[in-house]
Amino acid sequence: MKKAAACGIARAAHLTMLVVPLLLAACDKPRDAVPASAQAGLAMPSAQSVPTALAARQPAPQLMHVAAQHTSAATPAAAMQPVAHGGKSRAEVYASVRKMTAVGKQLFFDKSLSGSGKLACATCHSPDHAFGPPNALAVQLGGNRMHREGMRAVPSLKYLQAVPAFSEHYHDSDDDGDESVDAGPTGGLTWDGRVDHGSDQARVPLLSSFEMASTPHKVASAVRAAPYADAFRDAFGNEVFESDAATFKAVLQALETFEQTPELFYPYSSRYDAYLAGKAQLTAAELRGLQLFNDERKGNCASCHLSERTRSGAPPQFSDFGLIAIGVPRNRALAVNRDPHFHDLGACGPERTDLKGRDEYCGIFRTPTLRNVALRKTFFHNGIYHSLDEVVRFYAQRDTHPEKFYPVTRGKVRKFDDLPQRYWTNLNTDPPFDRKPGDKPALDDAEIKDVVAFLNTLTDGYRPDAGH
Repeated sequence: MKKAAACGIARAAHLTMLVVPLLLAACDKPRDAVPASAQAGLAMPSAQSVPTALAARQPAPQLMHVAAQHTSAATPAAAMQPVAHGGKSRAEVYASVRKMTAVGKQLFFDKSLSGSGKLACATCHSPDHAFGPPNALAVQLGGNRMHREGMRAVPSLKYLQAVPAFSEHYHDSDDDGDESVDAGPTGGLTWDGRVDHGSDQARVPLLSSFEMASTPHKVASAVRAAPYADAFRDAFGNEVFESDAATFKAVLQALETFEQTPELFYPYSSRYDAYLAGKAQLTAAELRGLQLFNDERKGNCASCHLSERTRSGAPPQFSDFGLIAIGVPRNRALAVNRDPHFHDLGACGPERTDLKGRDEYCGIFRTPTLRNVALRKTFFHNGIYHSLDEVVRFYAQRDTHPEKFYPVTRGKVRKFDDLPQRYWTNLNTDPPFDRKPGDKPALDDAEIKDVVAFLNTLTDGYRPDAGH
């Protein structure tokens, strides 16, 4: 069921010109600065990347028309053809999007937007770490004095363009799956799926008291005083500084537009992508890992983290973006967990409120993509683990050796210690979570090592001529 749902999502990623992309600067949990070298190394969008951001702002019929015109390299003549978009020519719209992207990049690295003046989006969404956290902290530090801990691990901002809007009952298209199949709760741009649009997601960390701890007035004032203020006005018009509300809205739009840059946020440039295209080889260990990853009797990872191209030829997203409960152990190192009565229940709260009281949504979190997962140093929504070996081992041995992961009190394992028992019916029991103590784990040590080897092939930036 999950596999069918993901097919259409993966296809949507390949046809970014035909969908409304979405991401945004979500500094989920803050920290230190990003090296200037990393900031300088960020490329600006090419002519071919611009229609993606443009598409996000057009009605569907226009969007499809623009997509058809620009799925191959666009020529200047084609770009000059007029389109029905507020009376602007295609070239003028392109120029507008480029300007928004440029100021969005400036905003992404601007610490003055935060309440402390020490935290930028790039601080915890490092370009050198797939726009994810640059360190091994379970959660990042933020707030007005940079001393408050966040509640959840910082997610990567890459490959969010394929995530659908949250739905309690997701149905795939018949093009790549079975439309009659209900894949359950799917989508949304946060761990709990509570926001669907890039601008809404960008708003969350900017205003969160334990993240950037800012206000619309603070953000607007910082932009008016910034070196790029003139460029911001040029991108959005002279009236953009007439009110804090107008400035703040434009900031969110610029961040969203920047994060739609294909070559930065969804390049599909890993060695595994090259392997699927017949332009690279995998080692024996990596091939064994891929087989274990896909095998429903072994890792069964691909049931949620799809690894094959779709019927239409789109690259795999390595996520079906479904929300699922797997019973991750409680991270007692988190400040929020010092209260024994507190539980982060994902979709049913506390950050998300519209599903509060809906027991069937308690304990479920959105499945992240595994692309660039080898660049991470903290895993799962609460940052409980810090290596891929630990993560894969948890999947393989959660039910066969629970004492390795959960507290043991008077000889009894306190399994699923971060999820109240009333919600245990929500827990996933598909393989490899279909075993009991004493059973043989789905993967042995050598097989775990092979799966980790395969996961290392999903890192972007592979260059055949560079001796990879």
